[in-house]
Amino acid sequence: MFISVCAFSLMDLIVKWSENYPLGEVLFFRGFFGIIPLLFLIPRNRFKNFYYTRRLGLHFLRCISGLIALISIFIALRSLPLATVVSISFAAPIFTTILSIIFLREKVGRYRWLAVIVGFVGIIIITEPGLSSLNIYYIYPIIFCLGLSYVAITIRQLSKTEPVWLISLNFSLVITLAGITTIPFGWIIPSIKDLFLLTSVGILGGFANLWLSQSYRLSEVSLVTPLKYLTLIFGIIFGYTIWGEIPTLKTMLGSTLVIVSSIIIFRREILLKKQPSITRHE
Repeated sequence: MFISVCAFSLMDLIVKWSENYPLGEVLFFRGFFGIIPLLFLIPRNRFKNFYYTRRLGLHFLRCISGLIALISIFIALRSLPLATVVSISFAAPIFTTILSIIFLREKVGRYRWLAVIVGFVGIIIITEPGLSSLNIYYIYPIIFCLGLSYVAITIRQLSKTEPVWLISLNFSLVITLAGITTIPFGWIIPSIKDLFLLTSVGILGGFANLWLSQSYRLSEVSLVTPLKYLTLIFGIIFGYTIWGEIPTLKTMLGSTLVIVSSIIIFRREILLKKQPSITRHE
């Protein structure tokens, strides 16, 4: 889990740094080079028909919702302080809890409803909505949370019959194709150094997801999940040392409430023996 957290944090750092490159170009590198780690997971007997699935429609919904989430978090990382984006992204399990009621007809008890309320209060404190001073870019990490929450719902359904590598591979292919379609709008030829960094976005993202899944498979969820909140520490450090971003008091207070909320939700899901909500973007 710690290695996964480090990889995700470095990916966020590079995405924020890449603001001078078109978004579609960065998406292409995330998708295309994110396929590399997945190639090691495809069984030999599936190389010829690796694409086969009976749940094409659900794969499509998962890919579209994931693509919307990914675009939103990339825009947010380029437009808002790093620690702020990371703080709001922790709210994904809150939205997953709400969507699970709608799409999975799950019953949510008073503890998780309390967690949802606490989480929303935290989001309000961080974004500080107001008609006169609302920063429109605050909507993007919230869209990310909504998109990722629906991704969690679809993966819960897909994982009953589909291998993890196929779910991730289809998503990476969709990201790659989406990035390619933006070529007519103008791409920038990167230098050797920038090419290495852009390539790292895909490789780091791909391996980070695999390491995250592996940590949940080999260790107790209750033990490894708290480590993901180290991304906020990394976000504060990177944001301050590279861009001179100093987290405000309301960001720290709001992020604390969001973290407490998501921990409550995770603990309840563990007690109820449910698959934990996805906690990170692709």
